[in-house]
Amino acid sequence: MIPAHTKGQALYTKDVPDNQPGGQPPSLRAEQVAQTRAALVAAGRHLFGRDGFASTSVDDLAREARVTTGALYHHFANKTMLFEAVFEQAHTELMAASVRAAEGAPDEVEFLARGFEAFLDAIDEPELRQIVLLDAPAVLGLARFTELDERYAFAGILTALQAAVAAGRLDVEDPETLTRLLLGALTRGAMLIANSPDPAGTRRSVARTMRALLTSLAPRADPGGGR
Repeated sequence: MIPAHTKGQALYTKDVPDNQPGGQPPSLRAEQVAQTRAALVAAGRHLFGRDGFASTSVDDLAREARVTTGALYHHFANKTMLFEAVFEQAHTELMAASVRAAEGAPDEVEFLARGFEAFLDAIDEPELRQIVLLDAPAVLGLARFTELDERYAFAGILTALQAAVAAGRLDVEDPETLTRLLLGALTRGAMLIANSPDPAGTRRSVARTMRALLTSLAPRADPGGGR
């Protein structure tokens, strides 16, 4: 990590011409900008996850990232915008972990069920729980929280649902609507776990219910023995 100040001089390069005499090569400036931003996001991930959004100040974030507050405001208009970047990073990691956990499932329904359960397990990590479940809805607002939640999860769930329908394992008339309902149920289930006096028991209950919801959508056999 490169500190964003040396003898009081910020290393970020706003309004510095590419060919300024004595200036640094553009590639080096771009690298320093990227490093500063990454340091701020890492600081936010640590402090927001440990202390929560409300208890973390801009000064705390700048100090943790070893940058000036001016550098922070160069990259993010305010603390909320930094939190949004942290949320997006955390959510992306959660979805990737869910997909990895579901790989090797014997069928499309089991793939979905394993992915949901992996999400519920991952969110048990205190840092992720604080950022994704406890703070994000309030900090980002429900509309923005839902928008970002769907941005990183909707397509994956929809694709898996459509594959299950194509394979004849689920009978779903409107996969897009069902995807949004499943995503809402999964998020709400994770919140139940986060606020439960018995997280392990609630996690088992939520996982069973999500799995039962999926299996209830299996095509029914007709009296003649067909589907």
